[in-house]
Amino acid sequence: KDDAVAAGKRAIDASDVTVNVASVSGRSLRDTPKSCPQRTSSARSDKFDSLYRLDKEEVGRGNYSVVRVAYNKQTGEKVAVKCIKRSALSQADEVALKSETTILSTLDHPNIVKMLSFHKERQYYYIVLEMLNGGELFDRIVKKQFYTEKEARDVLKVLLEAIRYFHEHNIVHRDLKPENLLLVSKDDDALIKVADFGFARDLQFNNLTVQCGTPGYVAPEILKGLTYGKEVDMWSVGVITFILLGGYPPFHDDNRAVLFKKIKRGKVVFHAQYWDHVSQDAKDLIMRMLTVSVADRITAAQALEHPWVKQDSSALEKRDLAPALEQLKRFNARRKLRSAIASIIMTNRLLACTDSSGAVTGSSPHSLRTDNGDDSTIASHDKKSSSASPAPSDG
Repeated sequence: KDDAVAAGKRAIDASDVTVNVASVSGRSLRDTPKSCPQRTSSARSDKFDSLYRLDKEEVGRGNYSVVRVAYNKQTGEKVAVKCIKRSALSQADEVALKSETTILSTLDHPNIVKMLSFHKERQYYYIVLEMLNGGELFDRIVKKQFYTEKEARDVLKVLLEAIRYFHEHNIVHRDLKPENLLLVSKDDDALIKVADFGFARDLQFNNLTVQCGTPGYVAPEILKGLTYGKEVDMWSVGVITFILLGGYPPFHDDNRAVLFKKIKRGKVVFHAQYWDHVSQDAKDLIMRMLTVSVADRITAAQALEHPWVKQDSSALEKRDLAPALEQLKRFNARRKLRSAIASIIMTNRLLACTDSSGAVTGSSPHSLRTDNGDDSTIASHDKKSSSASPAPSDG
């Protein structure tokens, strides 16, 4: 059972996590990637141990994987290595892992986490990733004493550049959220990277219908069970932008079913207390991203040409987001608390599914992640909606 406890551990303080761990378990069979004949994951035949010295320091854990610090034996470069136990993976997991590594091997952008190499060995898969030491973007923002529209705009611009790039390569991420926006160093607030491509798919080889993502950030067409594409990422960016400027999410409810109804309806409310001081152009861009109609939703390339994104920095610097910063601190604290609670629940579930040998005997496949990145079934029983709203009511 000790193994199950260890497997259930999650990093509660995300500022100490340098790489988000995308669980490769629990992929829906309806969404199993097809073969990708024109792209290969380029697994190296070199023995991993001959190239890297694996350190005991851990930077994250998943259901069947652990991320540890390692050093390149030739150059001394510090890297993060995702170690995945092969015996714990189903055939569908194997295919999903191949899809993830194939996608990562084809992407090369300054604002996307870089996979350095992939190693297939007898007992483990090793995914070698660049080391990101800056922690989560939102954790950095809430430490600020002064926060303006310019800073929010600059973050969004970087994110849009990365999304435009992988959308041009027919890749859809499907799980964009604050936890997956990471900083390279503790000293630079500008160098942001998009991480965790565990749910990413190549649209050239897949028709997407599975309900996956993170509640609160998932697009309405996913919840409606429709075939979908790159547009789902722009909806998620709309949610992130709303939080960056207002400090709280546009759709929220403790009852999952009620939350999903709000998302499918798509009614966005800018509460005067938090939004009267925010520029109209910023709100216009949010509305263009949080549009239920897929055909009318703005693309990443179009968003980069939006007046607010291209506006002169000197004007945006004058727009203080002090109310949003205070709300964002509360939102981030609640997010961390949910992560800690979910970590305990995950550990208990794994203990319940562990046999006498310490192996995990089974867990139902899930495709919709909870707010902290854990997998959670979309059909789970919801508790009654809390009367204590975590943010202004969105109606």
